[in-house]
Amino acid sequence: MDIGGISTYTDYLKNQSAAETKLKETIDGTNYAQASDDELLDACKQFEAYFLEQVFKEMQKTVDVFKSDSKDPNNNLVDYFQDNAIQKLAATSTELQGLGLAQTLYEQMKRNYNL
Repeated sequence: MDIGGISTYTDYLKNQSAAETKLKETIDGTNYAQASDDELLDACKQFEAYFLEQVFKEMQKTVDVFKSDSKDPNNNLVDYFQDNAIQKLAATSTELQGLGLAQTLYEQMKRNYNL
């Protein structure tokens, strides 16, 4: 791990990309016609958490107008921890309260797959 944060941030981006790929493969590679209710609901919650994460990141961009454009290597660490915090917030929000998107998707998929 590089103290300047560049290596850490690069590793984070690689992990983020890997997480997106894994979610896509999970969704594409799963036959939900034979999925249990728990598996189906879990997939819907994962999608809602990912959706919320993207919404939170876009919201964050609107308040970053005061963010420094300096080449300070510590900015990469701030970005890393900020992205990580947003990801955890989205996952926690989905588990505790959610938007109802996961439940709506779950019910629609149950109807589509006649579960």
